Amino acid sequence: MKGLLLRLSSLDSDAESAVRVIGFFDALMTDRAELATLLRSTAALAECPVGVDAPGRGLVLCADPSGTIDLGGPPAGAELREYGDARFWLARSGSALPLDEIVLERFALAGSLLLDRTVSNLPAVGDPALVELVVSATAGIAERSRALHLLGITPTATLRVAVSTPCPPATGSAPVACPPSVAPDARVVSGPVGALMVSLWTGSELAPPSDGVRTGIGPLVPAIRAADSWRDACTALRLTSPQDPVVRADDLGGLLAVVERLRPEDIAASPDVAALDRIAAEPGGDDLLAILRAFSVTDSVRRAAALVYRHHSTVAYHLEHAESVLGFPFSNASGRFRLYLALTMRALGSTAWQDS
Repeated sequence: MKGLLLRLSSLDSDAESAVRVIGFFDALMTDRAELATLLRSTAALAECPVGVDAPGRGLVLCADPSGTIDLGGPPAGAELREYGDARFWLARSGSALPLDEIVLERFALAGSLLLDRTVSNLPAVGDPALVELVVSATAGIAERSRALHLLGITPTATLRVAVSTPCPPATGSAPVACPPSVAPDARVVSGPVGALMVSLWTGSELAPPSDGVRTGIGPLVPAIRAADSWRDACTALRLTSPQDPVVRADDLGGLLAVVERLRPEDIAASPDVAALDRIAAEPGGDDLLAILRAFSVTDSVRRAAALVYRHHSTVAYHLEHAESVLGFPFSNASGRFRLYLALTMRALGSTAWQDS
């Protein structure tokens, strides 16, 4: 197929050149190319921006010769072809080339067929799988754009992805999915992804989630980049704890980049994480870990004691024991940071990535 990429500037509008262009698009269809592939290939062939404009289907996409696909309609002066409810366009700066007309015609014909294929292969309106498709890192821009449209979200709008654990079960019942509460001015669309509840949230603030529900909140992104917010929300969720059940990726700063690059073998090789594992294995180890987490986020024995409902002298005693096991003091800034980092690494090591 790549051998059919022709520089239109060097072609004459003769029958042989036209047949080559037709063969180029026939090869794409024979190979069952996706809509994104058709856009990239056509832009490379024409050496100018091309696109499809089908807002009724939630698809307003463009591609440039470098292969970048983005959201965008036809610019002023673009050549247009209509097929059904879609317009296909080619936007060349300067004079049109001899084969532009046949390139646009074959692009529109192929694109109209792929549009129907893209739509028919997607979940229907109301299907919870649409939420999973929106946050999937492997979904194409066309599929994600269409899924957002079916959910009533404009692809150019902004949203956050919130990822929550199941609600604590009532006595004698199984856990159920439980999205975070939503502020009055917000709009939310939720659906399950594996064992988690994922919420696509278009407001500016989330209300606190229900008691016992851990939630990671991703950054505000254009809706078409929801997979980026999903990835960061999953990282934030892995850093939640009973003392800190809601973690926002925006609050992690540079720590977010660090933890997303930590490999399991890096965590396993940390002596500080190994020391925390030894503490966890002691009688009352879970309580001591809770005290360490509280101290690492409050930087005060008394505030940590209040957070875990213990007397401050009891907390101070347990911190001294933890210092002896870990082998460094918590009384200075570097020691407290080292403790926080060790707790963070251990939390990451005990949870798995949620791949979409």
